[in-house]
Amino acid sequence: MSKQLKLKIVTPERLVLEEMADQVSIPTTEGEITVLPDHIPLIAGLKSGDVVAFVNGEHVPMAVVGGFVEIKKNGNDVTEVAVLADFAEHVSEFSDEKISQAKARAEELKKQLENKDHVDFEHFEAELERSLTRVKIADKWRMRKYRK
Repeated sequence: MSKQLKLKIVTPERLVLEEMADQVSIPTTEGEITVLPDHIPLIAGLKSGDVVAFVNGEHVPMAVVGGFVEIKKNGNDVTEVAVLADFAEHVSEFSDEKISQAKARAEELKKQLENKDHVDFEHFEAELERSLTRVKIADKWRMRKYRK
């Protein structure tokens, strides 16, 4: 059996994914990285995009927004990848209705931006980024094969 790494994706609300993977690609603020077993220790900021684990020959795509990733070795010489995200969802959780709502919410937020007196820019930016990331990642994975 070849080496694997332990992947854990967590948000403030829930544990989104925890399993052994062959490799995982992660969008960091410095660029996309692919982590394999025995990767060097690393801490990096997350950029909005898709974290894609490769498990038993299948892709497991997750949309993420904000946060950071930590890569380290545990006491058993297993590489652990902890993705601590502000928001994360598996692509299979995106229904057509959710995608339509995300598009509508993004448009609504853009209109609210025009009234600059009543906009909480930090909240606005986070919510807009979440909606746009959902749409972008759903479009990217809509016709591809992945594990649900």
